[in-house]
Amino acid sequence: MSIVEVQNVTHYYGDKLVFRNIDFRLLNNERVGLVGPNGAGKSTLLQLLTGKVVPDEGRINWLPNIQVGYLEQHIDLVGGITIQEYLRSAFQHLYNAESKMLELSTQMGNCTSEKLEKLLIQFSRLQELLDVHDFYLIDSKVDEIAAGLGILALGMDSDVSQLSGGQRTKLLLAKLLLEEPAVLLLDEPTNYLDFEHIEWLKDYLKGYPHSFILISHDTTFLNEVINVVYHLEHKQLTRYVGNYVKFIEAHEFRKQQIFTQYDRQQQEIQKLETYIAKNKVRASTSKQAKAREKKLMKIDRIEKPNPLPKPRFAFNVSERPASLIVEVEDLVVGFERPLLPAMSFSLKRGEKIAITGHNGIGKSTTLKTMMGELQPLSGKITFGQNVRPAYFAQEWNTTSDQTPMNYIWSLHEKMTQKEVRQSLARCGLRTEHIFQPLHTLSGGEQTRVRICELMLEKSNWLILDEPTNHLDVQAKEVLSAALKSYEGTIIVVSHEPEFFSEWVDQVWNMEKWR
Repeated sequence: MSIVEVQNVTHYYGDKLVFRNIDFRLLNNERVGLVGPNGAGKSTLLQLLTGKVVPDEGRINWLPNIQVGYLEQHIDLVGGITIQEYLRSAFQHLYNAESKMLELSTQMGNCTSEKLEKLLIQFSRLQELLDVHDFYLIDSKVDEIAAGLGILALGMDSDVSQLSGGQRTKLLLAKLLLEEPAVLLLDEPTNYLDFEHIEWLKDYLKGYPHSFILISHDTTFLNEVINVVYHLEHKQLTRYVGNYVKFIEAHEFRKQQIFTQYDRQQQEIQKLETYIAKNKVRASTSKQAKAREKKLMKIDRIEKPNPLPKPRFAFNVSERPASLIVEVEDLVVGFERPLLPAMSFSLKRGEKIAITGHNGIGKSTTLKTMMGELQPLSGKITFGQNVRPAYFAQEWNTTSDQTPMNYIWSLHEKMTQKEVRQSLARCGLRTEHIFQPLHTLSGGEQTRVRICELMLEKSNWLILDEPTNHLDVQAKEVLSAALKSYEGTIIVVSHEPEFFSEWVDQVWNMEKWR
């Protein structure tokens, strides 16, 4: 049975075609991985399915009364409620039913026998509703999901407005899982999860009783939870049955088929055009030429499969620093209270360090304190001579109408327009991305703009906080290779060991620092 049917959907952003004539049907209990390169339109497709965006052409038909839960990349939460209250709101309809039962109980104390019978029937139905949905186990359900996603450690009495972007995403995901909708639409749910929480979510989704569509660039995670792949590329969507590994095999075969079909069609077109050009003006062959001209006009032309531009990330050392990059003595980081015990360490020129540890332990706070964005609670930070850090922050929630072109140019006014365009193109951004407002770009495209900014900055020490969030598989591989060949110093925070394991000298696990 089809839960949703998408028919001939075409969508534009301004005058830019995002995708054309997309067709698919989501079936009951299908677990779909929506994959494709950065900027292919994956998040846009989910927004179309939720009704947040309306297609320019085509239809999207949902089965009536289907509950859909959507996890988007960027969210805001209004303050004034605690984490516990926010998660309990997933069961608001049950709390409303309980309130109605209490109201009925009050009415029963003073009514006629005839009315009492009616009230008892209503009371019984509400009680059954609560029992069926395990109302009296809600708090244990909330604690189970909160523990699995690492939310319990944030403090269930904390105000939601105090949470970071990553923590807010986890909170929304937890609420969606508690609601257990018939269809889950998840846009990169693993971005802000630690390894253990990704493993928990993986097991949870394996046992999820309904359908979901999942966007993720974590191919290991995808491979274990999905049974169908929707591949979005070249403005078309193709459906593959099986997990991610099977998709890769089938996609390579299909790609070769398309190249072969394109070449054959081009040969046929050239043959027809040559014949028409030679014989159209001759009286004896003009009929045959016109017949071939009609045949040529009826050909449904295969679009040339142009590979997407591969990014060429590269980082240069602007000047040689002293042998000591930074020395940290008895540093205590946090806000009103310390997140970690006092820490002391030093970093030497050329060292490459990965920092790991669960979310909320203080990884980002430590980097922000070292960069001067936050004041230390106590301790001392000393930088070596000629040390020039370049910092890639984990969160970058821009609402700017600036284009990538104007943004980079404003930071490097001495560059020519051509040089700015070439720099952005090296990061895998096309012309339509370069002149598009920053806030309308996908997460992966925004990350490429920020990497371009980092490449152009004069530095000799890279501080990178989760740089692979939102990047597609190819871009991750290129970034890893660029950092491996970088001659400067690196500190990277990452939850993906496969990204950094080949080039770091040490891994600092902050959980051991406790």
